[in-house]
Amino acid sequence: MDTLANLGEGFLTVLTPINMLWVLIGAVLGTAVGVLPGLGSAMAVALLLPVTFSLDPIGAFIMFAGVLFGGLFGDSIAGILMNTPGNSTAIAGSIEGHAMAKNGRAAQALATSAIGAFIGGILASILVVFFAPRLAELATLFGPAEYLALAIFAFIAISAVVTQSIIRGLAALVLGLAISVVGIDSISGTSRFTAGIPELFDGIDIVVITVGLLALGEVFAVAGRRGYSDDTGLIQSKGRLWLSLRELRQALPAWLRGTAIGIPFGIIPVGGAEVPTFLSYGAERRLDKRRKKPMFGFGAIQGVAGPEAAGNATAGTAMGALLALGLPTSATAAILLAAFRQYGLQPGPLLFERSSELVWALLASFFIGMVVLLILNLPFAPLWAKLLKIPRHYLYASITLFAMLGVYATSGKILDLVLVVVIGLIGFTMRRYGLPVAPMLIAIILGPLAETEFRRAMAVSEGDPGVLIDSPITITLYSVLALTVAFVIVRVVRAKLAARKEVTV
Repeated sequence: MDTLANLGEGFLTVLTPINMLWVLIGAVLGTAVGVLPGLGSAMAVALLLPVTFSLDPIGAFIMFAGVLFGGLFGDSIAGILMNTPGNSTAIAGSIEGHAMAKNGRAAQALATSAIGAFIGGILASILVVFFAPRLAELATLFGPAEYLALAIFAFIAISAVVTQSIIRGLAALVLGLAISVVGIDSISGTSRFTAGIPELFDGIDIVVITVGLLALGEVFAVAGRRGYSDDTGLIQSKGRLWLSLRELRQALPAWLRGTAIGIPFGIIPVGGAEVPTFLSYGAERRLDKRRKKPMFGFGAIQGVAGPEAAGNATAGTAMGALLALGLPTSATAAILLAAFRQYGLQPGPLLFERSSELVWALLASFFIGMVVLLILNLPFAPLWAKLLKIPRHYLYASITLFAMLGVYATSGKILDLVLVVVIGLIGFTMRRYGLPVAPMLIAIILGPLAETEFRRAMAVSEGDPGVLIDSPITITLYSVLALTVAFVIVRVVRAKLAARKEVTV
């Protein structure tokens, strides 16, 4: 009953004109940025970070929630209508979605995507409301060693397990850890890697890092593509915006299966919704093969419904893991963790006690944001697609201007403008050579936490390293991590051996 009462108070906080305005703005901005290829919800949140500091925390995070879920649906619009998903999380749903569009069923594909996003997000939000407080109570059992184990789990899982190349993932992780130690050591008070520049004593601002890495990095990457054409090959969305009874019967089980697949992955640090969306796509494809007339490859509605529900379910439970444990399980969650810290807040068990009004307002905004997005996206998806016709040079010049103004307005430091360009060039280089961005962001956010907790554990144990693996929680986390890494290594070795056999044959 306490949960329902707290959620009711959260709805009362959100259902005010000004906060409803922030929900609407977040949904609109998230969808608009998500539609544009190469961008997505992570970049939308990064670009909004500098301009939300004038808002109160509740208004800012309500807007961020709208941006998060709006960006996911915007990614799908580009994938369905243009076969160019706005983000990697929309690739799985775009395979059959674009096939539906080519068959003249673009409107039905967009409706399937919107309803799937709504169902997956709503069911995940319900679970978060009832289980996040319990998860926060469990987190009170965590000490320095447990938090260090959790951080290491996130580092290795996102760097080695999810990325296509283990070496590149670990290289991005090391680069992020190197950036995270710039500044004054919080325990000894010694300056590190500051080159004697006073402005770097507080470290590199997370706003500078996220905007440079995501926004300017993408701008430089687009500018570096020679011979790029602005001809999008956009398919017009025509026809009915609703689903027939037969289509609903086909899509409903896929929506529910996708939600069930996506929910657990929001809690596990696997880098985002790429894994559950492809798992859902694979499950629906296997089920389709059993039918008398398989539809996959010709525009199967189940191939859109499952991945879309899985992606939003993962995003919903990822917010629960962030709020209850302080654990970012994706790049977007890492940026939101940085946003919390900018407001002097630390997600975790104490957040539910110290900032309960913010937490429950944020949880209530998930439900309201889902409804707003459904209303916005069902009839207006073709209108969002018009953004794809904006010439790239105008679009990315505007993003650059907005990013630089936002960074300067936050700090007023010329050095930050230099740093954001340097980090943007690092982001461009990472894209050029295939280094993933998510491990670097996770390292920058969780690196200081891991260092602090390690040193605290050593101080409490008087230098005994055994304390790091001296509890059931740490043993469990390290055991699961070791098994997962071993599984990945075996899979990679088998794939290489199979490739060699094919070459020799």
